[in-house]
Amino acid sequence: MKLRAIAMFVLAIGISSAAQAAGEIIIKFSHVVAPDTPKGQAAERFKQVAEKLTKGKVKVEVYPNSQLYKDREEIEALQSGAVQMLAPSLSKFGPMGAPEFQLFDLPYLFPNQETLHRVMDGDVGKKLFAKLDTKGVTGLTFWDNGFKQMSSNKPMHAAADLKGLKMRIQSSKVLNAQMKALGANPQVMAFSEVYTALQQGVVDGTENPVSNFYTQKMHEVQKHMTISNHGYLGYAVIVNKNFWDGLPADVRTSLTQAMKEATAFERDVAQKDNDDALAQVIAAKSTTVYTLTAAERADWQKVLLPIQKDFESVIGADLILSANATAAQVAKEQADAASKPAASKPAASKTAAPAKK
Repeated sequence: MKLRAIAMFVLAIGISSAAQAAGEIIIKFSHVVAPDTPKGQAAERFKQVAEKLTKGKVKVEVYPNSQLYKDREEIEALQSGAVQMLAPSLSKFGPMGAPEFQLFDLPYLFPNQETLHRVMDGDVGKKLFAKLDTKGVTGLTFWDNGFKQMSSNKPMHAAADLKGLKMRIQSSKVLNAQMKALGANPQVMAFSEVYTALQQGVVDGTENPVSNFYTQKMHEVQKHMTISNHGYLGYAVIVNKNFWDGLPADVRTSLTQAMKEATAFERDVAQKDNDDALAQVIAAKSTTVYTLTAAERADWQKVLLPIQKDFESVIGADLILSANATAAQVAKEQADAASKPAASKPAASKTAAPAKK
């Protein structure tokens, strides 16, 4: 593995040097999902904006669907310099030596998107990205997939309804603990294998944002979905640190602006895709969709919230405390806004963004 990494690094340096000597900066952006997913669409949007803002100084080559590297290979490829940019799921950072990123796996930490994005875009996000510096990686931004819902072939209203179910998870100690707390049997499995495993009964269920559930046709092999919003699935856009630091300042500034525009685009697309996918799952009528009542949600939270305390020593009590403080602040702001008389609300409220789950 070391020899392979060295070989990739030497090759990448040679290619990069040749390209920059010719006045062309190439960014290979590799990812493992389809071009029509939010991540895939945002990668293409970044390409378009980056090439425009840099006036042709930069060429972005997007490689979707694991064309270059699979899940387990791509971070090594980035660190070696074989590719310059990735957008791996957040659960990938724990195994590479940054367990603090498991913050995003904690159940019921983010009650809504406002809280989530404030945490990502604020001091917590900056602290997390700082953890990557020693790994040869620079963090640029966070992209959404969506809040996760539970699915299986039996109704899941109470937390106890998951007892004994074999539930597929990503490789994550937090997600493993989550399923065990629910009495389920966690099964780590590659995403590409999940549909067949559900079809053949190798696993009983899984957790996914609705867009993943629908686009992977899991509604064909799962009879029940519970809208639990118990967790979150997202990505971090990262770049090879040596490559990024070596860019001309004006190019780096333009790429930062391009990524900002791509991030706003990606988050909107992710929300819309989940909303549309839920409507399509309901319309297909092969999966019964159930939304937890307030009392049922409280039951799930009673079982799952202690996991936050269990992982304080791994993730960092300060990060968890900060995320919970942000959630409390958002809740207060929303309550204050709701209590204001209608006459005192801004007249421009007609154009305000729609409420997000």
